[in-house]
Amino acid sequence: MIRAVILSGAMVAAAALTAGEAEAKGGFGGKHHRANVTFEQLDANGDGQVTKEEMAAHATAHFGEVDTDGDGKLSAEELTAATEANRAKRIAKMIERHDENGDGMLDQAEMMPKGDRAERMFARLDANEDGMISAEEFAKMERHGHRKGMGKGKGDNN
Repeated sequence: MIRAVILSGAMVAAAALTAGEAEAKGGFGGKHHRANVTFEQLDANGDGQVTKEEMAAHATAHFGEVDTDGDGKLSAEELTAATEANRAKRIAKMIERHDENGDGMLDQAEMMPKGDRAERMFARLDANEDGMISAEEFAKMERHGHRKGMGKGKGDNN
């Protein structure tokens, strides 16, 4: 019973931390909403499979990293610090990925969707395919979260 409670608690903590990280992940293109955890990090014994115990151990370790005062609880300040640190890493990676001229900054041209991606984004919003986005189409986008599906073209299943 105690083990089940500890495992459940670790999983809830991992979910809360992942949710905080995902919330901060808006990111370029809105497609990167997964936790930054690799299979190899979860597969602690390297046997090519991840067990519930390995997932719980990873969640517990991550909780301990965020619980900087070691009191076994996560304060708003600790969650904010963890989220901001993760966000800073993602921003640095985004700049590295899109910095075409190597100046360490992103100009407007580097931030703009390239090639058919811009077309797909517009097509996704233009529900009636009339080549324009109406107020109703725009409102629908806002109701569903402005990033939802933005990287997908009509008929894409990604």
